[in-house]
Amino acid sequence: MNRDDVDWQGYFPAFVTPFTEAGELDLDTLRKLVDHYVAEGMHGIVVNGTCGEWFSQTAEERRAVAEAAAGHAAGRLKVLVGCTAYTARQTAEFAKHALAAGADGVLASPPPYAKLFPNEVIAFYQDINALIDGPLVVYNWPHGSGIDIDTELADRLADIDQIVAIKDSTPSADQFFATSRRVRDRVRVFGPYMTARGVAELKTEGGDGTVGGGSLFGRPDPQFWENYWKGDFAPMEAHAEASDRLFPKLWLPGGWAGKYGAYQSQLKVLMQMLGQPGGHVRRPRLPVTDPDSLAAMRAVLVGEGLLR
Repeated sequence: MNRDDVDWQGYFPAFVTPFTEAGELDLDTLRKLVDHYVAEGMHGIVVNGTCGEWFSQTAEERRAVAEAAAGHAAGRLKVLVGCTAYTARQTAEFAKHALAAGADGVLASPPPYAKLFPNEVIAFYQDINALIDGPLVVYNWPHGSGIDIDTELADRLADIDQIVAIKDSTPSADQFFATSRRVRDRVRVFGPYMTARGVAELKTEGGDGTVGGGSLFGRPDPQFWENYWKGDFAPMEAHAEASDRLFPKLWLPGGWAGKYGAYQSQLKVLMQMLGQPGGHVRRPRLPVTDPDSLAAMRAVLVGEGLLR
């Protein structure tokens, strides 16, 4: 199995898991969010990843979220389900369930807290590979796993049979583009191509897609990739300039947290301001409620033309 066994490309929002204000799982709002992304023309979604607050869900809830997202998307969107856990066997159990529920593929980072050595990372994904039957995405999330999958390690992982893609969230742009060039012959690469530097890379080296935290821009995010497939670079450059201007106003360097709260907490507030269904965060995440922070976020959206 390799990149040619899947047709994943374009913009995939990292899908938030909606909770009620009391902290209960809100599957009705989840389905509304699927419908919203279908209406906006997204190419796929990534469920139960970092934005999905998988860490605050029970195993039963994680399975319910996977079933609801894959079932409601029903072929309208590609659905990748995050299955990160502390062991390969636990990860594989979530993965087998997600694939049986209709997911197009599964995604996992190295286990959090363990801070694996490179040979242990290889063994971890080899073990998952041996336990499942379906497309597997490597998720490089240094802030959660404690390690950064560098270009050499990504090169080795790309040779594991069922690994067909990497979602690379390294904070190092230099490393990301080096990894993209090294492994794209074998796996699809999703990462920060939607920047001025990313557009230049797409022109010369190519790229597959981006998994972004939700979609504040809406339709322009998937349109960026559709313009790329047509070779229409001028509107891509304009969107990249807008992104390069917006995101430093809202997110800390490396994109691991918001300037006004935790990543999920800030994203859900921004979604609410934009009228997008996203629900509330669940503890240990706390909502952003400070009036000055809320006013500052709203001012950014208004200043960038996303909100009147």
